[in-house]
This record gives sequence, structure tokens and C-alpha cells, in this order.
Amino acid sequence: MGAVGGSVFHFIKGTYNSPNGMRLSGGAQALRMNAPRVGGSFAVWGGLFSTFDCAMVYARQKEDPWNSIIAGAATGGFLSMRQGPGAAGRSALMGGILLALIEGAGLMLNRVLANPQNLPPLPDDDPNMAAAMAGVGGFPGMPQAPPMAPPPPEAASSSGGWLGGLFGKKEEKKPAASGGKSEILESFDTPSTPIPSFEYK
Repeated sequence: MGAVGGSVFHFIKGTYNSPNGMRLSGGAQALRMNAPRVGGSFAVWGGLFSTFDCAMVYARQKEDPWNSIIAGAATGGFLSMRQGPGAAGRSALMGGILLALIEGAGLMLNRVLANPQNLPPLPDDDPNMAAAMAGVGGFPGMPQAPPMAPPPPEAASSSGGWLGGLFGKKEEKKPAASGGKSEILESFDTPSTPIPSFEYK
């Protein structure tokens, strides 16, 4: 991604800064000189970011946007460490802000796309629709799949406020019905269905 983006950017910049009659060769020369550097820098940044992100997932035992924000800050600070603590701190702050903006935009986009609003209501009592739905799905002689149940109303409720559920709220753990005893699933102990044989008899 960095090599392709750097190639396009430096080719355009090279053609713009070259004299008349030499624009194509100037753009190609700028591309050859700068695109590998941009691609390598992008690869180093992406590798460090992924390393810090996976380390945060392992340390926190959670998969949420805070991991990416902290990983962006750590990557920015780590890459600017040679310029001193002040530059590393500023770079870490900018990396954290950049990743916070990206994660926030992704969450808002998911929230907007997940809850489509202003849709017309579905017709409930249309006999033609019921007849059409009854004939859809399955093959003759095969059983029909059971209808899917709607999600429980508790899952659909959102926390109050515009920014209230930005990072999600912590779900309370409910006690198990077994009285605190751990259940052992016996799915691996039961014999599996026999493997069909395709031999011709």
C-alpha cells in the first residue's frame, strides 16, 4: 500500500517539478528514487503497529479500539525515539490521536450502517407476500430450514447519549445456572457420525 501510494505521489510530484520535455522521465526517476523508501517506511510502521496491537490484545485480554489507539501511540513514540524524549512524546501523542480518529470514524460508520433508519415498514398482512415466502428456499423433498428468531430486545438497546456507547459498555457477567460449577461438554466424547463410503459395490 505504501509502495503503490508512494509511487503515484512521487510520479505526479516528479512530473510537476520537471522541465518541459522531460516530464515523463522526471516522474519515472522520482518514482524510482522515492517509492521504495516510502514503501519500506510504511512496512516498518505497519509491522511495529501490528506488533504493539497484538501485544496489547495479549496483555489486556480484550479486543477493542483502545488496543489500536495505544498501539498507534507506541508506534509513533518508538519510531521517534532517536530524536529524544520530547520528539518521541509528541510523535506518540500524534499517533494516538490519529488512531483514535480512525477508530472513532470506523465505529461511527459501523453504527450508521448497522441501524438503517427511515425505512418503509414491511407489509404484514399481504397474502401474496406470504405465498411467495412459503415457496422460497429448499429443494423438493428436503426439509425447510426453521425460521430465524429475532434478537432479544436487550441486545438492541443502546446506552444513552451520543458518545455514551462509543467504546461499548462493559457487560455484567451473570451467574451460571449450574450454581457456580463448571460444566464439561461431552461433544468430543460422543462418537461422530460414520464417514460415508463412495465405493462402488
